[in-house]
Amino acid sequence: MDPLTQGTLGAALPQATADRRLAGSAALLGFLAGMAPDLDVLIRSPSDPLLFLEYHRHFTHALIFIPFGGAICALVLHVLLGRRRGLSLGQSWLFCTLGYGTHAVLDACTTYGTMLLWPFSDERFAWNTISVIDPLFTLPLLLAVVLAAIWRKPVLARYGLAWAVLYMGLGLVQRDAAVAMGYELAAERGHQPLRLEAKPSFANILLWKTVYETEDRYYVDAVRATVRPRVYAGSSVEKLVLDRDMPWLDPQSQQARDVERFRWFSNGYIARDPVYSNRVIDIRYSLLPNQIDPLWSIELKPGAAPRDHVLYRTHREGGRERVPMMWDMITGR
Repeated sequence: MDPLTQGTLGAALPQATADRRLAGSAALLGFLAGMAPDLDVLIRSPSDPLLFLEYHRHFTHALIFIPFGGAICALVLHVLLGRRRGLSLGQSWLFCTLGYGTHAVLDACTTYGTMLLWPFSDERFAWNTISVIDPLFTLPLLLAVVLAAIWRKPVLARYGLAWAVLYMGLGLVQRDAAVAMGYELAAERGHQPLRLEAKPSFANILLWKTVYETEDRYYVDAVRATVRPRVYAGSSVEKLVLDRDMPWLDPQSQQARDVERFRWFSNGYIARDPVYSNRVIDIRYSLLPNQIDPLWSIELKPGAAPRDHVLYRTHREGGRERVPMMWDMITGR
């Protein structure tokens, strides 16, 4: 999730458990600790462009790391803020740990993938119930936290948490409806998917991207679920087969290993770019949910040295032009 949402949920939980006089302090420490796990974005290397993909939402987001992350935040924030506000170290630790603990669970509700069970498993959990940015989730929660701090009424933070749970529940209902529509669409095409997922499109839970896999292809579509259901048919792409698509690639090279790292990060949803033959794309994300138009990819270099890494690319072109199209799909036009 975006930092504001992470911080706001991180503020709401300790604030909801605090007494009236500590409502503001609990929210402040929880807000900062709630954002802290994303400091893992600083783990990167100028020579290895995929390192940050491996370590974002990694050990700092693991459930087992929560008490340690909370303690680290408390040691820093108690000196900077907590002691000045009259908090004991124990209170600072409690508020920071509660705030820190909300982060990974919230991230797992998105589509990106979070390593909740590290170091026991490298599975990336993605429950696909909310977009990484969703104002309808964030703004009511933020209002509740701010008013609870101003009026010293922790009960308002509890109302905010209730809204967060309710909205996630609505997202779950919408996700399951979108999955069902995806299976119906696949059946109409005579397909039996090996797997199928539905992911919320940007900033809403009305319009969903469905991706399903057959023996040799991935199919991408968009559906408007539950309220005035509608299908926006998309397109398909062949699954990446390295021996066929990039026969020049040495299986023992660093580039080949990087492809497998990217496959793990993308949960296997990778294909060769239909336009750029030496580019491998993650088909899970696109600006318009019924398109195969990746937000990021890796680019391989034929003839590269055995130890050379791939290049990491991001693609954000044409965003403004697609906003009206996206809005028409969300509103069911």
